[in-house]
Amino acid sequence: MGSVRVGIVAILSAMVLAGCSNLPASGPSTADIVSRQGEDVNPGFELVDLAPTSLVAINGRSDQSFSGSFGDRSGATETRIGIGDFLAVTIWEAGAGGLFSAPLTTDRFTPGSRTATIPEQAVARDGTISVPYAGRVSVAGKTSAQVEAAIQERLAGKAIQPQVLVTLSRAISSSVAVTGEVASGGRIPLSNKGDRVLEVIAAAGGIRAPVNETEVRLTRGSRTLAVPMITIVNNPRENIYLRGGDTLTLVRNPQTFIAAGATGQNTEIPFNADAMNLAQAIAKAGGLLDFRADPQGVFLYRFETAETLRRIKPDSPLLGQGRRLIPVVYRVNLRDPNGLFVAQGLRMQRGDILYVSNAPLTDVQKAFSIFQSLTSPIVQGTSVAARFS
Repeated sequence: MGSVRVGIVAILSAMVLAGCSNLPASGPSTADIVSRQGEDVNPGFELVDLAPTSLVAINGRSDQSFSGSFGDRSGATETRIGIGDFLAVTIWEAGAGGLFSAPLTTDRFTPGSRTATIPEQAVARDGTISVPYAGRVSVAGKTSAQVEAAIQERLAGKAIQPQVLVTLSRAISSSVAVTGEVASGGRIPLSNKGDRVLEVIAAAGGIRAPVNETEVRLTRGSRTLAVPMITIVNNPRENIYLRGGDTLTLVRNPQTFIAAGATGQNTEIPFNADAMNLAQAIAKAGGLLDFRADPQGVFLYRFETAETLRRIKPDSPLLGQGRRLIPVVYRVNLRDPNGLFVAQGLRMQRGDILYVSNAPLTDVQKAFSIFQSLTSPIVQGTSVAARFS
C-alpha cells in the first residue's frame, strides 16, 4: 500500500508541476516577457531596461505644443473688419443745412444739429455696408480708419466738409468661441492689445474642473491640437495669443494609470497631482505584495512615438514598420538598490499600465496547493483502507 501511495504522489506531482504554465495568474511572468522579447520572431513590443541614461531619452519626449505647432507668440495686429461684424457710422458736417445736418431753427443762437448716426448694421457677405449718398462701401479686411477715409472720399462734394467715425460695435470675426468645461461659454471678443489662451478662458468665467484634469483643445482652421491646461499654466510659451475664429474646447480628462498584477490594488488610479513618477505610482497602487511580487519584474506598458523609441533604441526592428505609435515595455529591477532612484526618475503618462509579475515561487506554491487538494482525498482513502486490511 505504501508503494501505491508513493506512486500516486509521484504521478500527481509530475502532473501538477508540469502544468505550472497553465496555473491561474494575473498576467505573464517575468520569464515570459523576457523570453518573448528574445525570440527571433517579432514579439510586437520593445523591452527596455530602465537606467539613468535611458531616462533622459524617455522623459525628453516631445508632447503636443501650441507654440511649436501654431508658432503664434506675437501680439495682436490692428483689428480688421470682417464679414458678420457690426458697425456704427457717425457723420459730422462743418455747417448746418447739409445732407446730414438739421436746418437752422428760429432761435439764432441754436445752429441746429450737424451730425447723423447711421443705425448699426452687419457687414454683408460681399464685405460691404450701406452708407446714404455713398452707396455700398467695401469694408471687409480693412481697418476702421481706412473705412472712414473711404466714406469721406465718397461724400466729398456732397456733404459739407464731412468727418466720419466708424465704430466696430460687435466684432464677430475677431472673437473666440469658448465651450466645454467653462463657467459661461460663448463668443469672447478679442481686444486690440491681443488676448492669450488663459485670458480668454478667464473671460469665459474660468474652468469648472481641476486644472490638472483639464485639457485645452484649440481649433484653428482645419487643425485641432490638445494640450493639458497644467502645461499652459506652467509654461508661459504655451499661453499663446489667439486669433479671430479660433475655438477653445475645454475637456475634463483626468490623468490616470492602471495597476495590475502583484500590487496592493488592481484598479485605475488617478494622479491627483500635476505630475507623478513611477515610484509614486507604485506607492499609490499599494506597493508590491511581499508574498507574491517579483521585485525584478516591475513593468510599465506604454505606447511611445517612433521618435522617442529612436532615441532610446535606434536599432529597434519595430522602427522600420512605419508605425506612429509603438508598444514599449519598460522594466525596473527593484531588487537593485538603484532601482528606486530609477523609478523616481521616470515620469508617468496618462494611460500607462503598471504591471508587477508574480515571483517564480508563487507558481510552485499554487502547484503544491492544487496537489494537496487533489491528493488529500486519496491519502485519506488509503489510510481508511489500510485500517480494514
